[in-house]
This record gives sequence, C-alpha cells and structure tokens, in this order.
Amino acid sequence: MNEREQAVLALIRQNPFMSQQEMADAMNLSRPVLANLVSSLTKQGKIVGRAYILPEENEIICIGGANLDRKFHVKGNVQFGTSNPASSSFSVGGVGRNIAENLGRLNHQVTLLTTAGKDADWQVIQEASESFMNLRYVEQLAEASTGSYTAIMDEQGELALAVANMEVYDLLLPSLLKKHETMLVNAGCFILDLNCPKETVAYIQQVAIARDIPLVIVPVSSPKMNRLPETLQGVTWFICNTDEAETIVGHKIENATHYEKALQQLLQLGAEHVIITAGSKGVYAASATIAPRHVAAKVIDKIEDVTGAGDAFVSAVIHSWLTGQSFETCIDAGLTNAKNTLASPYTVRPELSVDLLKHEMEE
Repeated sequence: MNEREQAVLALIRQNPFMSQQEMADAMNLSRPVLANLVSSLTKQGKIVGRAYILPEENEIICIGGANLDRKFHVKGNVQFGTSNPASSSFSVGGVGRNIAENLGRLNHQVTLLTTAGKDADWQVIQEASESFMNLRYVEQLAEASTGSYTAIMDEQGELALAVANMEVYDLLLPSLLKKHETMLVNAGCFILDLNCPKETVAYIQQVAIARDIPLVIVPVSSPKMNRLPETLQGVTWFICNTDEAETIVGHKIENATHYEKALQQLLQLGAEHVIITAGSKGVYAASATIAPRHVAAKVIDKIEDVTGAGDAFVSAVIHSWLTGQSFETCIDAGLTNAKNTLASPYTVRPELSVDLLKHEMEE
C-alpha cells in the first residue's frame, strides 16, 4: 500500500460510514481520486463492502472509448516495406474518456465505463484520467489489449497510414454493465459513444427509458452508425457531424435546406434535442420545441490541433444543459469550448474550468 491508501484505511477505521466525498475533503483530494483509491484497496482485499462504497446518485456515466493515441512523424519521404526514421508523440484519447475529462474539469462527478487490457497503455490512461473521473468500474481484461490508434504522418503533416486497435470495445457488452446495475439505475445522465456494441447501446437506451434518465448519444464515425438503435426514443441529445448525419438520414447534406430536413428526420426518430456539427460552418440544431437554426462557428486565428474539438463541444453543451442554461447558451458554450480546444495543442485543454469557460463566453 502507498501512503494515500494507508490514509484512506485510517479514515475508514475511524468511521466506516464516511461518504467518499467526506473522505476526499478530509484528505484534500478530488472525489474521483478517492474513489480510485477505494477501488485499489478493494482489489487488494484490504476492505470489503461498506456504506461508503455504495454508488453516488446523479453521477454522469460516460460509456465508450478510452484509447492511447500515437503519432509518428516520418523524416523525409515515407517508404513502405522498410524502416523510416521518425519522431513520435502520444496522447490519451477516446471519445467517452475525453468527454469525461472535460466534464470532470467542469466540476461534474463522472464515472467512466469502458473495457481495457491489463497493460502499460491502460496505466498511462489511468494516470492521466483518474483526477477527473471515477475509474473503479473499468473492466480490465487479461486477454485483451487497451484500445489504441497509431498514425504515421509524412513531412507535410498529412496522414500516410493509420492503424486502429479497437477490438477491446467489442467486449463492452450488456453482461458486463449489468454487474453494475445498481450504479446505472442511480445515474443522473448517460453519455454513450458508438464504440459500444449495438446491443450495449440498446441496453442503455432501455435503462434510460425505464428510469427516466437523460441519454446523450455521440457517434464516433460514419461506419459505426450501424450501432444505433432502430429509433432514438429516450435520447435526450443526439450530437453528430455531417457525415454521420448523412449516413443515418440516407441523403447528402449540402445546404441549409438539407440540414433542416436532416434535423427533422432525426427528431422524428425520437430524439429530444439534435445538433449536427459542420466544422467551420458552425452547427445546425433543433429540438422538439425549438425550430431548426444555424449558429456560426467562432472565429479562430490559428488551429493547433483538431483532435478533441468535437468532444469539447459535446461536453460544454451538456455541462450548460445540466446547469439549467437555455438551448442557445448550450450551443454557445459548446462552440466556445471547441474553439479554444482547437487553439490548444492538448486533446483536453488543461486550463479548462467553469469560471474560464464562463469568461470566454462573455468575451
């Protein structure tokens, strides 16, 4: 045991029924960090079921991908079939994980549900994530590898080749989630990305409808749109890009009329709020009670990295909605967070906070 784990045990001995928040406050830690310490002690057999291990109510549950993304920048011309000199970098990613970190930085209590390997890649993800979200329900599987994405870039920064190892998410099945059903039925909101198998999406949709829990669905790519359920009944927010929207509505989207038609089709499938992002063109949005509208993107001087901008948009929209803001304010928050993430070299900008986002929206 490390020093912090020993300190947690000492607090538990003093009062076995302390809440996780009370223990976190006593140790000057965030609650996600404290929850992960409790999880580690449980796995070590140092503690067993007590009151403080019961799931907190009204947490945001993010279900989906948590990857390690690697980039190799080749020096000179890319040559296939031989070794290429290159520099490399890596970052922690995954749509579900990125959204969870954004929301954690915006002071929400978030739990991440995903599948991962028992490997060094997961250790890197855990260390980067545990301050912002609970990881105690992550299913580590000895026979699997943690999700990863590897990109090989040429000297001009263009993609030459990419390899994605995402098979671990095929194991994120309802049978795993049902082990945590008590936690799920007490959720305040579900955010689901389509790295999940179709049967898992359907299962969470059923829980959301039965328990009247808000559900946010965020596609990952056009090929994974086939994991959507037959209807969007019970979906509070459906947020996708133009390519993904074209896949589900079955027609090209090239002008404002096309976007309006697509929004109406998605609403007719049962979603309460729909947003289609259109890159530099901004977003098109509508809801069951609000007519379709276009909102322009925020002007940006220089883009550092596009990675994570979509996840930043979703996170700020949901943050604003959960704090009772208007439909228009939610969209403005999303566009503001996306703009400032595009200007950052980080997938999730480390300076993000509630006060900073509010200040940026007022500028």
